[in-house]
Amino acid sequence: MAEVLVLVELNPADGTVRKGTLEALTAARALGEVSAVVAGGPGVAAGVREQLAEYGAARVYVAESPEIDEFLVAPKAEVLAQLVQQVSPAAVVIPSSPEGREVAGRLALKTGSGFLTDVTEIAPDGTATQVIFAGAQIVHSRVTTGTPIYTLRGNSVTPEPAPAAAEEVPVQVQLSEQAKQTRVVDKVVEMKSNRPELTEASIVVSGGRGVASAENFAIIEALADSLGAAVGASRAAVDSGFYPHSFQVGQTGKTVSPQLYIAVGISGAIQHRAGMQTSKTIVAVNKDAEAPIFELADFGVVGDLFQVVPAATEQIAARK
Repeated sequence: MAEVLVLVELNPADGTVRKGTLEALTAARALGEVSAVVAGGPGVAAGVREQLAEYGAARVYVAESPEIDEFLVAPKAEVLAQLVQQVSPAAVVIPSSPEGREVAGRLALKTGSGFLTDVTEIAPDGTATQVIFAGAQIVHSRVTTGTPIYTLRGNSVTPEPAPAAAEEVPVQVQLSEQAKQTRVVDKVVEMKSNRPELTEASIVVSGGRGVASAENFAIIEALADSLGAAVGASRAAVDSGFYPHSFQVGQTGKTVSPQLYIAVGISGAIQHRAGMQTSKTIVAVNKDAEAPIFELADFGVVGDLFQVVPAATEQIAARK
């Protein structure tokens, strides 16, 4: 069976495997036998082998060196390029995070390979599904040059366990001088709330211009907390100063694809739709019955969000 490489991404706070990696391991099984690639400082792979085995990694290539963490993404791209040359995999699958996309682009150049980004599905014949033109079109593409490289959009695939051996294979790290041109001088772990990370959450509650103020976003947060959801915001809400830019969902913000997306006070401009329309179920709350968001929504509530949202939060809390 053909071998497929999956680059492992870890949570910086605790070193656990990120959900996007588990999704990539699941998606990669369509193409062949999955091998995980763990690249980082000494000891980085020690605590993750069990989880990688649970989600289908037949082998775990372990590339550990202080230099990998001392420099930006170039060392990881070189490690992957070295493995592609050594094992001739059928494909490489990488989570579509900001770092993952950069690693994939560098790897494509190093190996002379085709690269498909932000895919939502990978078929056994290598055909990938992508949503393009701000969500207006769905296309199916295949790589015809070199080793196919894919980055997988978060929440496109449900992680499914498939126990495997996860045999550890050490990789000798030999970095070029070119990979050492940009050094990391400091790392700061961002303080996180108890809410899920926006791009990995299975439920997202987003507020728009209709929320009217930063103070009123408290009702969005309350609904999100009652559901165990992440909080998002439209570009209009962010530009108005209602919520931080890091929570923006849309074409110029983050792309999410949760099981449930609740859009509150969001009109549904194409800029916002591009970042959330692949959500499995969409619920919209807006007082304007003609708002474009209702064209996309599976369920819509026409009403005053300041009445609807607190009432929904109260009902959810009462059922717990």
